[in-house]
Amino acid sequence: MSAAAVAPDPLQLIVGDEELLVERAIRAALDAARAIDAQADLTRVRVTDLTPPELAELVSPSLFAEGRVIALEAAQEAGKEIADTVIAYAKAPADGITLVVVHSGGGRSKAAKELPAALKKAGAALIECPKITKAAEREAFVRNEVRAAGGKIDPEGVSVLIDSVGTDLRELAAAASQLVADSGGKVNADEVRRYHRGRAEVTGFAVAEKAVAGDRAGALEALRWAMQLGVPHVLVADALADSVRTIARVSAAGRADPFQLAGSLGMPPWKVKKAQGQARGWDSPGLAEAMSVVALLNADVKGVAADADYALERAVLRIVAVHGRR
Repeated sequence: MSAAAVAPDPLQLIVGDEELLVERAIRAALDAARAIDAQADLTRVRVTDLTPPELAELVSPSLFAEGRVIALEAAQEAGKEIADTVIAYAKAPADGITLVVVHSGGGRSKAAKELPAALKKAGAALIECPKITKAAEREAFVRNEVRAAGGKIDPEGVSVLIDSVGTDLRELAAAASQLVADSGGKVNADEVRRYHRGRAEVTGFAVAEKAVAGDRAGALEALRWAMQLGVPHVLVADALADSVRTIARVSAAGRADPFQLAGSLGMPPWKVKKAQGQARGWDSPGLAEAMSVVALLNADVKGVAADADYALERAVLRIVAVHGRR
């Protein structure tokens, strides 16, 4: 244990459903636990997969007092019994255990809706991870990412980066970090354009663009380049999901002026226009199947699949196969 290490809060409440921010908050809890005990491990479980006795056993101190982080996910789905068990534990948390309760902020039952307030009353440390939907919030996110990486970015650079990458936070975070490293810390619009002109062929969105266009050879080539150059599996999976969902949303909205649709869909006009063009190769059954593919892929690249490379290739091939099918 380092002299500077500080014991993590034994009870933490993450409220919100912005996936990247939630993942970071859970990782921060684990990092804090490992600063105290390098062998501390992480257990993630959905609240609906537990009974009260199972939860009680999960948060019981171990015989050898190893550090543990328990992430109780989807707490907004908790029933009364599980919610009562969580609150009872929160009043007397065990040594060496960090319980992280992840809650969207809503709730299906009264007990689930009241759970965050009860946990805050019990002393839980609150981490807010609200969904980022507004342009100003996304711009602030980019500025903070650049600042966290040790750099600075001007307003035009922020705008060009978002226009180039899109709204996916993982892609924005990765691009911001790399831009700071490549530019020496001073990021401007020219640096952003240069970065994306030189790397467009290996981003997750390049793979997705080929896949949703039904370009089998192009999608596989882009995917293999991305894997060879170390683009994280989750970024490619997120890009595929974003592309498929964007096409589905724009297709459902019907033919209209991109600038008129942009506000209601929460997308920049260029993205709406692009999706309108991509939607011509899709019908409703095909989009439904592609949505299922990207939903399964999300779990696969986060540990369900034994081989994430294979899971990505399989998903790309399935999306290409259903494109244009009538």
